[in-house]
Amino acid sequence: MITLMKESGRKYPGNAGEESMDLTEQKLISLIDARKEEILAYAGEIARHPEPGFEEYKTAEKTADMLKQMGYPVKTGLAGTGVRADWKEKSGPSVMIIGELDAIGCKNHPMADAENKTAHACGHHAQLAAMIGAAMALSDPEIREKLCGTVSFLAVPAEEYIDAEKRAGLRKQGIEFASGKSELIRRGEFDDTDIIMTTHVHMVPVKEDLYLGNPSCNGFTAEKVTVRGKPAHAAIDPWNGVNALSIASSAIQMMGLMRETFREEDHARLHNVIRKAGDVVNSVPDEAIVETKVRASSLERIQEIRKMTDRAYDGAAYAFGGKIEREILQGYMPVLYRSADRVLLEAAEALAEISPVTYRMVTEQDFNNACTDVGDLTHLFPVLNFTFSGFQGHLHGEDFCITDPEKAYLLPAKMLALSVYRLLRQDGEEARRIIDSYTPVFDREGYTRYVRETIRV
Repeated sequence: MITLMKESGRKYPGNAGEESMDLTEQKLISLIDARKEEILAYAGEIARHPEPGFEEYKTAEKTADMLKQMGYPVKTGLAGTGVRADWKEKSGPSVMIIGELDAIGCKNHPMADAENKTAHACGHHAQLAAMIGAAMALSDPEIREKLCGTVSFLAVPAEEYIDAEKRAGLRKQGIEFASGKSELIRRGEFDDTDIIMTTHVHMVPVKEDLYLGNPSCNGFTAEKVTVRGKPAHAAIDPWNGVNALSIASSAIQMMGLMRETFREEDHARLHNVIRKAGDVVNSVPDEAIVETKVRASSLERIQEIRKMTDRAYDGAAYAFGGKIEREILQGYMPVLYRSADRVLLEAAEALAEISPVTYRMVTEQDFNNACTDVGDLTHLFPVLNFTFSGFQGHLHGEDFCITDPEKAYLLPAKMLALSVYRLLRQDGEEARRIIDSYTPVFDREGYTRYVRETIRV
């Protein structure tokens, strides 16, 4: 792994003789610093009002208000709660910065909402603050004059997993795909986008302030399995019953034994939650409901392992004389590895010249076992990503908290603004190079078809 600590006066390799930060970039930094208190206040407001996926009404309203105050035309209600702002001064490449609106279920977190039991224990409020900070800087008319192309800011709903029961309700509201980015892809919200920029608090162990690039990440699929048995009195005639809980338990035990057959390079993970296990204790349970989640590093391996779990359920049901009903739940695609783009390296280098910023670059050996719906985006667009520090505790844990607002809110805002500038300056030369070198796995139509066919399997 490479660790770089900026030395005073050092130039980025390949730019010999060129200052690492020009006057426009210096102004971008100054604009963000000048509005520091507004950015921190916004982040604090979002953190104090966490909301679950597709229900981020207060978060969306606050975000829309901030963008409107900067003079951006704003669209709201995208996939329920999504917010989008755009400006287009000249023809050219289109760059979109993404922030995530939702919080994670974490009822024991000190800042958890008393009613919805969620908290910003994954740092989504920090990436929203970074997006807002970048939007502030890029709204300046003099800055816009230097750019060729479109800049968009999209606050998306529901990055965190939505369970089966809630998904059923969302379908009735017209939300077909159960993640914010996926649903917005389906609806065509990304059709005019060329490059996407994402950021997050560090998701893998990183000591440095910035981690540049996109490491490979797991994707997942999920299913809701309803196990049908036969009721009977648990004491008088249990032999006349078929125990649905025993079927579910046996299937889960088989999955545990299957783990020894998983290859290390597949990064496979299995998770089960029993949602129902009968109704009364003195009757043989005739219905059990389990949600099973399969993670792996490729689309192919995800489906292979899901078939293994299906065989476990089917085999257990056969052994006891029960039946299985299953509903495939859409997951996330794996994140495709992308090394640190030059604009990210140059932005980090420039920031390191004026402050004690440390950073390192992703390597092909790095891997994140977690999942994110950014993975879906990486199959359609070049996604420029970096993660940042400024927090302590565990992601999704009750001990997660921001400890350094400068690093968690302001530093990523500056990284986003500088990177957009370097993409779109000089007639968008760098953005065009990235666009030309990227080959998508899917277009919108192919992606939508793949998801629907996978859910029907």
